[in-house]
Amino acid sequence: MSRVCQYCGKRVHVGNTIARRGLAKPKGGIGLKTTGINRRKFKPNVQRVRALVGGQMQRVKICARCIKSGKISKGFKRRPADAV
Repeated sequence: MSRVCQYCGKRVHVGNTIARRGLAKPKGGIGLKTTGINRRKFKPNVQRVRALVGGQMQRVKICARCIKSGKISKGFKRRPADAV
């Protein structure tokens, strides 16, 4: 499954994890030394949901941020919390 949001285009990004040892100079040490660098992936929280697209229901891959902000319509109205 490709981790790409079909609404905002958010996708997997790559970066590094840096392992260091020593005490920082402002804390009285001789400075931090890098002992290893590993590649890592930052993965977006992409979920498959049924949403209203072009007037019909369709399965789309949307990131959780777009779902929470209401950028897509799931095709139903939520009841207010106090109407339970």
